[in-house]
Amino acid sequence: MVSGAEHSSKSKLRHVVAFKFKEGATGKQIKQVEDGFRDLKKKITEIQDYEWGTNVSKESRNKGCTHGFILTFKSEKDRDTYIDHPAHKEFGKLVGPVLDDVFVIDFWAQE
Repeated sequence: MVSGAEHSSKSKLRHVVAFKFKEGATGKQIKQVEDGFRDLKKKITEIQDYEWGTNVSKESRNKGCTHGFILTFKSEKDRDTYIDHPAHKEFGKLVGPVLDDVFVIDFWAQE
């Protein structure tokens, strides 16, 4: 495993998630996922920032993922609280049936 660089108190922990929806996922189901992910910021105070969008890359390397989400945390402890939070687990029940695949990576943002 490759380890990251040392991080300072100014560093931010980024949690990046990409979703590939099942072929049969409806627009309504996808909207529920978008809204549900956004609502996690209201329910989990450890989330410092939340951004999301849909793929617009011309490189054709998204491996079928159409939606990207970035959460920012102050610490790994805060990220771990998010992962174990009941609201996150409930969100997992919402997305599970409509996802074909998911990609997650966490890193300390460097300037």
